Amino acid sequence: MIEITHITETAVLVGLITFRQDEARVHETLDELEFLFETAGGTAVKRFIQKLEKPDTRTFVGSGKLDEIKAFITVENVGTVVFDDELSPSQLRNIEKELQCKVLDRTTLILDIFARRARTATARTQVELAQYQYLLPRLSRMWTHLEKQRGGIGMRGPGEKEIETDRRIIRDKIALLKEKLKDIDKQKITQRSGRERLVRVALIGYTNVGKSTLMNLLSKSDVFAENKLFATLDTTVRKVVIDNLPFLLTDTVGFIRKLPHGLVESFKSTLDELREADLLLHVVDISHPGFEDQIAVVNQTLSEIKAGDKPVMMVFNKVDAYTFVEKDETDLSPATRENITLDELKRTWIAKVNSPAQFISATKKLHLEEFKNALYKTVHDIHIVRYPYNRLLY
Repeated sequence: MIEITHITETAVLVGLITFRQDEARVHETLDELEFLFETAGGTAVKRFIQKLEKPDTRTFVGSGKLDEIKAFITVENVGTVVFDDELSPSQLRNIEKELQCKVLDRTTLILDIFARRARTATARTQVELAQYQYLLPRLSRMWTHLEKQRGGIGMRGPGEKEIETDRRIIRDKIALLKEKLKDIDKQKITQRSGRERLVRVALIGYTNVGKSTLMNLLSKSDVFAENKLFATLDTTVRKVVIDNLPFLLTDTVGFIRKLPHGLVESFKSTLDELREADLLLHVVDISHPGFEDQIAVVNQTLSEIKAGDKPVMMVFNKVDAYTFVEKDETDLSPATRENITLDELKRTWIAKVNSPAQFISATKKLHLEEFKNALYKTVHDIHIVRYPYNRLLY
């Protein structure tokens, strides 16, 4: 019997230090890029970091660093190089010409994961539209590239089976997909209008912070939850009852740094759930060292989709995984996130937000009753304002 061994795709990751992001931030975004590549099924074997005032217009990192990358991937037989920013069509062409290997950028990787994760016809249509919009200005590069590289991470493109070189055909496909999404939008609006007169609560947050796990706890459902980025793409709505108070709870796609603009546009019908929600539960992974930056990314995205004025309850999840290092008494430097206890952090964030912040562990079921009580009170207050004729029922 012949044993077939699966060969994991390997890659090197490339980041850039500029005046807009320092070395610490680059390492943090590369950690995320590595997690993205692992989510797509590959393994990152090395990182290359270049320091420039701004990205090189021709090769992003400059010819010297590109030579260094080429020397490594040649010796180590690495077939993929992933850049932590979106590359222009000319940069992609130039880099591929120099490296003679598959070159992906952050946008391609995210689109690939979305294509893998899309389950419903709606999600698949949304992802396909985003792929074609990304692909259109890169046609001349992509088709010649696909002749040499068939399949693998980042190659889950809509034109993979039948290579098309006519831009008109791609534009026609984009137009058809947009019309299809318009029909989907109309169906979604009808579905939302046909729901019971209940308060709508939406789970939001950075990707992989535990939204789906919390959804399952509150609704006693089985929404797919996994320790990978973008485990949930399709919007899920469940009826939840706390004590005698019913409301609708929606689980939405997670946000991430440098989320491709095309995806935001394509997922309009999904994000409409956030725009029409009465309350947003902003779930945060408090154990993540960069959780404050993640909060900022979510708030910025909410602002971009015109949902930044919604009432928000902050829910700090994964308190069981929170760690800190006690400072030495002789160390007089200011305390950092790593030196603050959970109790100190709680006091800090309760003072920062307008409403009481909740601190829980969805997986360990810690402090869930306090959270449910706070959620009940908030939903109840919204309910009696929106539906005063029903106020005596709850």
